[in-house]
Amino acid sequence: MNPAEGSCTINLDVTALGAAGDGFARLPDGDPCFVPRSLPGEALAVRTPGRRGGAWSAEPEAVLRASTDRVQPPCPHFAACGGCALQHWADTPYAEWKRAKLVEALSRAGFPDAPVGALLRTPPRARRRADLALRRQPGGGVALGFHARVGGAVLDLQTCEVLDPRLVALFDPLRDLLRGLSALKREGSAVLNLLDTGPDLLLRTDGPVDAAGRSRLAAFAAAHGLPRIAWALGQGAAEIAAQHGPAAIRFSGALVHPPPGAFLQASPAGEAAIRGAVLDGLPERLTARAAIAELHAGVGTLSFALAERARVTAYEVSAEAVGALAAAAGRTGARIKAVRRDLARQPLLPAELKPYAAVVLDPPFTGAPEQVPLLARARVPRVVYVSCNPAALARDARTLKEGGYRVLSAAPVDQFLWSPHLEAVVAFSL
Repeated sequence: MNPAEGSCTINLDVTALGAAGDGFARLPDGDPCFVPRSLPGEALAVRTPGRRGGAWSAEPEAVLRASTDRVQPPCPHFAACGGCALQHWADTPYAEWKRAKLVEALSRAGFPDAPVGALLRTPPRARRRADLALRRQPGGGVALGFHARVGGAVLDLQTCEVLDPRLVALFDPLRDLLRGLSALKREGSAVLNLLDTGPDLLLRTDGPVDAAGRSRLAAFAAAHGLPRIAWALGQGAAEIAAQHGPAAIRFSGALVHPPPGAFLQASPAGEAAIRGAVLDGLPERLTARAAIAELHAGVGTLSFALAERARVTAYEVSAEAVGALAAAAGRTGARIKAVRRDLARQPLLPAELKPYAAVVLDPPFTGAPEQVPLLARARVPRVVYVSCNPAALARDARTLKEGGYRVLSAAPVDQFLWSPHLEAVVAFSL
């Protein structure tokens, strides 16, 4: 049977999970096929609607033989929501699969015997950051939530097993606010960061906010304990629409005032796991004059902990983040020099890297292909790499392998619960 001739229902045996968390099977003609919400060892009846990249993608219609590792998903939105892929899998094999992603990435890079630690976990209902899609509905209502797994619809969330309940509690009040906000014409987004001072909201809309809208935003902030609401037209610069108090978060005891919508590690538990693994990856003994270069420093998630071990030069592309980090360092007297620099366009050169005893880098999803070859050429004694993409990590780690580096430690961090995403902290040494 050839699915290319039209949609049809066929039976498949799932033999493994793909990188995105979908089950992997072979069609009768041998072509690969990926099936969401399936598990290794299962037999399924599926409909094959079309192609996904170079493979077929099939929607399951019935589970003919269920895996013994299949469990009831805790969230009622699981089947439709694009946020979680693996709530139907028992915890033990799920955790083993997550850890194996790091083992495989390092093996592909040339480190088959890398010392990979146990998976560091984030519990349910702990995520403190949400980027929610908004879409005006017929009749004037507003759908608020994540995008659906299939198609571009916004899934109107009523609950979430991943997000902190204090963010979920804002869903209905936000819908009520947005229903009467003329600035939301058709669609927008709401970025929520749960800071130590309360939820911080960056609202992006496709229309301008008027005086009445600003009054509504101010009243909403006061009523629901939001210290700050910022607003932006589309992807433009954000401005403060309402502020009732400081918007602040502590990193290693230092109080930082992040800009609206600032990048934060997804959960406090994930942040603590990453910070601990980074510190463990540093040289055991650093002299009083030792210096660390921190690349992609953000607003200082790791900077203040690193500054307790050595002098830190923190590089970051965002001017707002650099300003927040520099101001906090100035208030606390931390040994941090914050520098604005686009490391993708202007990576640090070997001569600039020579003074550092260690480099800590936390690059974006694409990794650091511009910077890592220069690190290898500079022969920095210690490189601690924080990764959010095993494929990019494998590529960059191979470059370090070719430069003579070995893996001292590798910590897998499950910060994005029930998703296929994995974070990791890997320490490299010459």
